Amino acid sequence: MLDSPVNTLFKQLIRLDKSLPQPLYIQASGQIINAIQRNYLTKGTILPGTRILSKLLKIHRNTAVAIYDELASQGWVEIIPNKGTFVLEPEKKTAKIKATSQKINDAYSYAKTTGFPFQKSFHLASTVQFTNAKYIINDGKPDLRLHPVHQFTRWYSTAMKRKTLINKWNKSDEFFNSLFKTQLCNYLNATRGFHISPKNLINTRSTEMSLYIVSQLLLKQNDVVLVGHLSNYASNMIFQEIGANIKTIPSDSNGLDIQYIKKHFVKNSIRCVYICAHRDYPTVVTLSAERRLELLKLATEYGFAIIEDDYDYDFQYEGSAMLPMASADANGMVIYLGKLGQSLFPSFQTGFVVAPENLISEAKNYLELIDKQGDLIQEQMLSELINEGEIYRLMKKNIVIYKKRRDYICNLLTIYFSEFAQWEIPSGGLAIWLRFDPKVSLLKLANEAEKNNLFLPKTILYQNKNICAIRFGFGHLNEDEIKPVIKILKTAYNKVILK
Repeated sequence: MLDSPVNTLFKQLIRLDKSLPQPLYIQASGQIINAIQRNYLTKGTILPGTRILSKLLKIHRNTAVAIYDELASQGWVEIIPNKGTFVLEPEKKTAKIKATSQKINDAYSYAKTTGFPFQKSFHLASTVQFTNAKYIINDGKPDLRLHPVHQFTRWYSTAMKRKTLINKWNKSDEFFNSLFKTQLCNYLNATRGFHISPKNLINTRSTEMSLYIVSQLLLKQNDVVLVGHLSNYASNMIFQEIGANIKTIPSDSNGLDIQYIKKHFVKNSIRCVYICAHRDYPTVVTLSAERRLELLKLATEYGFAIIEDDYDYDFQYEGSAMLPMASADANGMVIYLGKLGQSLFPSFQTGFVVAPENLISEAKNYLELIDKQGDLIQEQMLSELINEGEIYRLMKKNIVIYKKRRDYICNLLTIYFSEFAQWEIPSGGLAIWLRFDPKVSLLKLANEAEKNNLFLPKTILYQNKNICAIRFGFGHLNEDEIKPVIKILKTAYNKVILK
């Protein structure tokens, strides 16, 4: 029996590797399925018994039994007691719908366009660009290589093993996630000067999701939204898609010009002001304490909301971070957007909204629609990391690394660009606002840089008749990468300015 055609086929086709993490019975069953799909084993073929199979593959008989059980559970074989194991054709459980005679030739290829009209997302054109360049500059994102992979594996495994996890899935969201929200509230109260309870908070997948939900509650068609004269392209796209009327406000070394708002707008004409008070996007300028107070006072007087996007509060190098405007808001005028866990892998970061209780109550309804499931494992893990102080310790360790990178890139900019550009050494954050003088075409600069393996996406380039600048993110680059990047940028700049 060991030299039967099926046995010979098994010896030729099945290769088991004990060094792989995949169990042997899964490896073998997958290869047998492949043989059935290729018609090497046809319907009705009797397979060798488990004793013979174990000898053929040099495996334990229990493993041979597991192979056939796996095949049977997927419907590839039928095990008949005292007779043997027979190959089946997998049952086709879906029936084709016959096409009409007019479209019979096209019925089984998928349509490229709809047969009905729909509203195009004009303001949501993709900003994604592709490149094969070795080095890529972004707008200031963390270095994923600093993510503690081994620790993370332990944290994740611990969270998965919690006996309470299934209970959380089976009970209402409000019943269970109070623990995470309580921990998050405690953390924000301790680090950002808040005095909030879980009723003032929702957590989301990202800052963009937070802003989308808030905008749905706050804005209607043609409502006026004030933003900085450069502002964040992603937030502008969200406002535009809702139909808001975006007005830009000038800013200087102290941030947004509040007096300009007083001079050019009247009461009840503004719906909200979007601002990154801690570090302006893209210029990284901090809104001064005086102007923060002016803006809070004006919001109360004019009746508009303030959306405070504090996207990189945790990355502070010198002194203490300036507390959020929302922490000094006694009149309920500020909606605060933030992030937690930026030192973790992106899928385990969380966005959050802090606002008065009545707005949070409505925001929960929107969140229930677009993200009902949430991520209980993420919440379980973050809750424990906050409670054990791991989030704070990891953030502090990474800040030391990012500060060294900031200092190193600023030193190199001084060497290579002191005569051609201006910048301020940022007190925090992961980006530098690099202004060129003499001015050049930034698109041409990007093209020249990409020829030498450095990619500058359009979303970090800012150019008009007064501005020629790049929001130069450095956090994702280590010191071995920063130097060649600056050299390539200087070479590209020289080529463009000489043309």
